[in-house]
Amino acid sequence: MKKLALHWQILIGMLAGILFGLVMTSIDGGATFVGNWIKPLGTIFVKLLKLIAVPLIIASLIKGISDLKDISKFRNIGLRTIGIYIGTTVIAITLGLLLVNIVKPGNGISEETITRLTETYANSGSVQAKIAEATKQKSSGPLQFMEDMVPDNAIKAMGSNKSMLQVIFFTIFLGISMLLVGEKKSKPLKKFFDSLNEVVLKMVDLIMLSAPYAVFALLANVVVSSNDPDLLIALLKYAFTVIGGLLLMIVFYMILVGVFVKKNPLWFLKQISPAQLLAFSTSSSAATLPVTMERVEEHVGVDKEVSSFVLPVGATINMDGTSLYQAVAAVFIAQALSFDLTFADQLTIILTALLASIGSAAVPGAGMVMLVIVLEAVGFPGDKLAIGLALIFAVDRPLDMCRTVINVTGDATVSSLVAKSVGKLGDPSPKNWNDHYDEVK
Repeated sequence: MKKLALHWQILIGMLAGILFGLVMTSIDGGATFVGNWIKPLGTIFVKLLKLIAVPLIIASLIKGISDLKDISKFRNIGLRTIGIYIGTTVIAITLGLLLVNIVKPGNGISEETITRLTETYANSGSVQAKIAEATKQKSSGPLQFMEDMVPDNAIKAMGSNKSMLQVIFFTIFLGISMLLVGEKKSKPLKKFFDSLNEVVLKMVDLIMLSAPYAVFALLANVVVSSNDPDLLIALLKYAFTVIGGLLLMIVFYMILVGVFVKKNPLWFLKQISPAQLLAFSTSSSAATLPVTMERVEEHVGVDKEVSSFVLPVGATINMDGTSLYQAVAAVFIAQALSFDLTFADQLTIILTALLASIGSAAVPGAGMVMLVIVLEAVGFPGDKLAIGLALIFAVDRPLDMCRTVINVTGDATVSSLVAKSVGKLGDPSPKNWNDHYDEVK
């Protein structure tokens, strides 16, 4: 009997988790049971993925740079990557603004719903924490992101997934220095990182064996901890506007894959689907990064020289789904609270959302912090910020799951585009966790 493909296993795990969560919500003590006995399985899985993210970035990026043997090639890859990422982000924000201005979801929110949402969420610790974090980021200087990119302690930077850009900076610096000392002197170090890269990729394969069970646990916990269903229904028009925009971004990516990468878009989606499903379950680009790299390299055929740079950078600065969500959310809040936005304000949203996405943490909830920055940029009253966030807080988690899928899909698409443009897109060569098991059993 043919083994069920991984993406089908994960999808079954997700559906089972949702159904199990719904059953548990109707049983006394069901939510507590899920929290105590089911949720930890998903948490351990996410921790394992985050555990290997930094070692994988370092080993993979150094291998990619050292294999280039020509710094000019790396410059070409870098410039194309940044250029395409900025282009897709601007398109995502513009698409979000067009949709929200056409649908006008904020005009359908009643005063009663606004009052109820405000009472439920405006004074919550989570909302206040997002506002405080955004205020802290906004008060920093114009070149703060460049300053933050350079670590003063490489080991400390490697100890946090939030310091991804610092890790990338150090690794690129190390890789280029290895090229400059010559192949003979750098050979021992290169062999070490080549070996480390293979070992970490095998760890990805082993972790993915538990993926179907982990997504079951993650989705079951999301369901039992969901908010007031009546409030969710009141925000359906807004939620569908965001989801509609995200689906259009998928269509946009598939056009790019078909026209420029010359690959079948449906085949491409099938190859990266495990990464997409994990992105949905974890709401974290950083946690999904090891799987994204494995799928893009082994199942799409992108050369490690490209994927090792494009994907880690993308997990940090390419937030197409989050940027689209911010555009929709900002205008939705303005519509619901009768705050008029001019055309100039909407152009400001495009620019601010683009800048806010660069360096934003690739973790759950980062989009809310970015949204506060966007709202303040268009002059939204400070005393109404908490009310504005309260309006969308009820549906933020499920929408966060959806927009993370777009972030990951965008990273995979751009890596394929860059690889195709520099002649580094080859044939897929999938590996299994037990390829060498016969040698050691």
